[in-house]
Amino acid sequence: MSFLITSVSWVSLILGGVFCVVGAIGMLRMPDFYTRMHAASVIETLGAGLILLGLMLQAGLTLVTVKLLMLGLLIL
Repeated sequence: MSFLITSVSWVSLILGGVFCVVGAIGMLRMPDFYTRMHAASVIETLGAGLILLGLMLQAGLTLVTVKLLMLGLLIL
């Protein structure tokens, strides 16, 4: 079970990092304000959300998980 949680956690962290990089490239390459706002929303929702999920899985059931959950609620 521990291997499964660790694997899902790392997949979530890697996917979150990929979404952050893709969103950052999108913010640099998009031509106008509204499409840049869309790229920024991809970073915020998918990138940060998946990274926080991966960190919560790594932390287990501790106070750190509660703090990460509060941070995720503030972001959303």
